[in-house]
Amino acid sequence: MPLFKTIQHNDFTKIFVWEIEESYHDLFDNIVLNDRSKERLSGMKSELHQRGFLSVRYLLKLAGYTDFDLYYNEYGKPILKDGKHISITHSYQFSAIIISNVDVGIDVEMNRDKIIRIYDRFVNTRVDSLSKEDMVKQLTVIWGAKEAMYKTYPYGGLSFHNHIAIDPFLFADKRTSGRVNFDNWKKEYDIWFTFFNEGFTMVYAIPSKKLKVKRIK
Repeated sequence: MPLFKTIQHNDFTKIFVWEIEESYHDLFDNIVLNDRSKERLSGMKSELHQRGFLSVRYLLKLAGYTDFDLYYNEYGKPILKDGKHISITHSYQFSAIIISNVDVGIDVEMNRDKIIRIYDRFVNTRVDSLSKEDMVKQLTVIWGAKEAMYKTYPYGGLSFHNHIAIDPFLFADKRTSGRVNFDNWKKEYDIWFTFFNEGFTMVYAIPSKKLKVKRIK
């Protein structure tokens, strides 16, 4: 079972990453799905998407859950029955989940040149800053960060370009910050990113806790 890595971010937040090497049948034959998941799976035209969907159920099992513990709100946001927060992602041969006591988001993306052609759809140069580092990787981090923050919003309708911003970063930092500003949802996030397997970027976002500093008189 190819669990690629786990990250214990803090006492109440953990990430599980799966490298999808199994066939569809190997994955399907060894997992129990609820009726809604069976219906969703049968409606997927891509086997790659099906394998990603099934591998997420294996990650749930590793985290101590089953498919019956997971449901979705009317906007498609996943929710765990025990009240924990979860975010889900899969891209080509990788899938990942993040589980926490606070609302979190995660995204895995393959680094692809075509992101340069569409960057103006999600990069707002009034609030997002670009450096001189590798543009494909940099834009993939920005996209992943915005996707992760987007996933914390429970109602849908956010614009990557207009409602979500990310602060400047360097690859060596492996972290940055960002914010969502839409209607009454105004939140700051701490963001972590990592590159792996020669061509993939994983980004996750956790609500920021601003420390109150005591003033010494």
